[in-house]
Amino acid sequence: MERNQQSFPEGFLWGGATAANQIEGGFREGNKGLNISDVLPGGKERLKILMSPGFNFEIDHEKYRYPNHEAIDFYHRYKEDIALFAEMGFKVFRMSIAWTRIFPNGDELEPNEAGLAFYDRVFDELHKYGIEPVVTISHYEMPLHLVKEYGGWRSRQVVTFFERYATALFNRYKDKVKYWMTFNEINGALKMPIMSMGFSPRNEEVRYQQTFQAFHHQFVASAIAVKACKQIIPDAKISCMILFAPVYSYDSNPENVLFALKEEELFNYFCADVHVRGEYPAFIQRFFKEHSVELEIQDGDLELIKEGTVDYIGLSYYMSRTDKKVKAEEEKANGNIVGGVKNPFLKASDWGWEIDPVGLRISLNRLYGRYQVPLFVVENGLGAYDQVEEDGTINDNHRIDYLREHIKAMGEAIEDGVELMGYTSWGCIDLVSMSTGQMSKRYGFIYVDKHDDGSGTLERKPKKSYHWYKNVIATNGEQL
Repeated sequence: MERNQQSFPEGFLWGGATAANQIEGGFREGNKGLNISDVLPGGKERLKILMSPGFNFEIDHEKYRYPNHEAIDFYHRYKEDIALFAEMGFKVFRMSIAWTRIFPNGDELEPNEAGLAFYDRVFDELHKYGIEPVVTISHYEMPLHLVKEYGGWRSRQVVTFFERYATALFNRYKDKVKYWMTFNEINGALKMPIMSMGFSPRNEEVRYQQTFQAFHHQFVASAIAVKACKQIIPDAKISCMILFAPVYSYDSNPENVLFALKEEELFNYFCADVHVRGEYPAFIQRFFKEHSVELEIQDGDLELIKEGTVDYIGLSYYMSRTDKKVKAEEEKANGNIVGGVKNPFLKASDWGWEIDPVGLRISLNRLYGRYQVPLFVVENGLGAYDQVEEDGTINDNHRIDYLREHIKAMGEAIEDGVELMGYTSWGCIDLVSMSTGQMSKRYGFIYVDKHDDGSGTLERKPKKSYHWYKNVIATNGEQL
């Protein structure tokens, strides 16, 4: 029987989440260099355009609109936004640092002081209100120079550049940040390596070889960062961050059940196993053999990975995935970013993402049962169209309904025995959609007057969900 009252632990970390490339703007201010997100055109085809063989930002920059260049101008308006977060009662604010603000090309020997000083100001403003920053070191922010000159994470040299970058952050912010994450949605590279790895294999024969070699370099880099963090900031907590989408078998056919199991192992658990357990899982060896993957592993790499395990798991949860071994074209759930087939028991968002709050409870139980380390839901939210009424109000009941059911699912997971640290709703303020470059795909509790064509005043306006979430935090989830 479902309970009416949720039970969240004392000190539960309520807040919201964003990414630098989707909110900051100021893409050339403070000596900032170009990163991958800076060359993403607006529109639903943005990833296809970026990956097309003939695309060249230097040549094509006047042909397209680039919404990340201004985004919502957090770079200049962070004080206003943080004040609104504080009014909601945020305990934490998940954000990322733009790699190219700190090392504009990525391979410099010394960090950029203007970039470091900007985040000093942001952290100081958060602490003024008692809000703890939760910082992602690399959130789809790879310097474009590292992509063009080194081939992104295919290159072992990038490990050294990332170590220099992460260490600079730890040394600078050791007294201001105690919650860290290394790579955002690292396993998402299985679907879109261009964003998190800095390349997109066009030859299917080398796809897995290049992708998993890049994974290995990221695992080594993450382990180095974890060890450096613990040495420089002994009381800090540092984690990996994965995109978790539980995989359901379409039916009870054992072939489909097995297919769902293998898909879940690869997508949901491979990266987490390496980060948390400190070793490559047994199941991946058969996958490597069947796909002719032979990793170049340097002496000491595996020992380093074993020593650099994370303290907790950060995860994003938006949807589940239902799948079968053989599927017809009309069965596919084309809106779901993780693929699969349509689940007849689930409704979908305006963008076709299937809505499954029970899947969050399932996810948390599966993850905690496998690893027994604290979990932190650092992304979860509903991208939807919002209507500004004639009186200026935004009655986003659809968002409230979505978040209420997912928060209830978290409460149930805690009752199941899951150790859950906190919850930061994705896009706590409207921002540029990563997948489509749209502003009309809104997630926030705070409406930003910015539109898909780039027009708007950038005025901030609380939505109905703003006041609802404020009450959720104030009552520690007891009044949903």
